[in-house]
Amino acid sequence: MYKILIVEDDSVIAQNIADYLEKWSFEVKIIENFEKVVSDFIKFQPDLVLMDINLPFYDGYYYCEEIRKIAKTPIIFISSAGDDMNIVMAVTVGADDFIAKPFKLVVLKAKIDAILRRVYNFNSENNLIVHKDVIFDSLKDTVKYQENVIELTKNESKILYLLLEHRDTIVTRDELMRSLWESDHFVDENTLSVNVNRLRKKLEQIGIEDFIVTKKGRGYLV
Repeated sequence: MYKILIVEDDSVIAQNIADYLEKWSFEVKIIENFEKVVSDFIKFQPDLVLMDINLPFYDGYYYCEEIRKIAKTPIIFISSAGDDMNIVMAVTVGADDFIAKPFKLVVLKAKIDAILRRVYNFNSENNLIVHKDVIFDSLKDTVKYQENVIELTKNESKILYLLLEHRDTIVTRDELMRSLWESDHFVDENTLSVNVNRLRKKLEQIGIEDFIVTKKGRGYLV
């Protein structure tokens, strides 16, 4: 079941969209407190966001940029401000598509389906890695464990991806540094240790203990 987050201050429009998508078995959440858009995004972990432009506190462009700092989740703008300038602005800040209001719900769903197929289905064989009940999504930079989900930074994601790709095998510190910085020169080894420790602490937050094992003088393995 795909999860859709609706960031729309017109409650009637938001509810109509939610009711329609729920009939098609989507799990939908409507933002109610516009001071908590980003934190609600992190908690809900949607597969796609529907974003209006004119919103309380900050506009949709701002929220799109904030989401893009932490996730690659597809974002579709839905707005009555459908002129070329707003469409260009939406794409510039990271939107995947733009639908001008008023629109038919069947058209909106077709757009959503197309993006979900392109982003998730075509990558489904490659972006998910499962090891010891830990599910890593390299497309979304997330780790899921026993219904708990956490978002990773780019460096944390690269480290975990390399370790999981070579699971049950030691990955050397040099290999990790080359993967992170495309060089094993002029990089303080302590920087790698800091990144690994941050990743460990994040995994511990959702109950994943002792997942990354240090092999002293050699590297790490999972």
